[in-house]
Amino acid sequence: MFTICFKLLKKKIAPILLILFHLQNPLFAQNNNAVKSKNDTTEKIGDVALVVLPIATLATTFLTDDKKGVWQFTKGLLLTEAITYGLKWSINKPRPDLSNNNSFPSGHTSTTFHSAAFIHKRYGFKYSLPAYLLAGFTAASRIDSQKHDILDVLAGAAIGIGSNLLFTSEYQKKHLELSYSNNQGNHMIGFNYKF
Repeated sequence: MFTICFKLLKKKIAPILLILFHLQNPLFAQNNNAVKSKNDTTEKIGDVALVVLPIATLATTFLTDDKKGVWQFTKGLLLTEAITYGLKWSINKPRPDLSNNNSFPSGHTSTTFHSAAFIHKRYGFKYSLPAYLLAGFTAASRIDSQKHDILDVLAGAAIGIGSNLLFTSEYQKKHLELSYSNNQGNHMIGFNYKF
């Protein structure tokens, strides 16, 4: 049953995630009324991080064969995007550069902080530190490019981190194995611990 769900996830959910990133990423959007940002390089790095960080996080769960983690990451990401876009479309706060009314909350920040918080909760803080640094840089790039203010990015970070509280659990590897053998009336119990 789990194998069927996992195959369905790879075939059906992965393309949906890519479409969400495609729609959210301003590299693909056309904004004729947008004011040029002060620092195009910073903004572009933030745009790249928006796509790279979640894909790298999801790829890590596949590479470690963490099927439960794949599903937890996906559910959290879908919740993050649903809350972010629900708020964007209902609040209609103008961006600082006045390019549109989708400022609150920051989608870049919520997505990247979701990825960083997932790594933190699932695999531990030491693995999530680079992801948090990249997510923080992404949030700063949104302020620098005048797409968001501090309230927008704080709300985005809270949404991204908060979605992990509902779905993500700590990754459990089997460290201890108990073995038993019976050879001609001799009984042996053994312990095997993997570091």
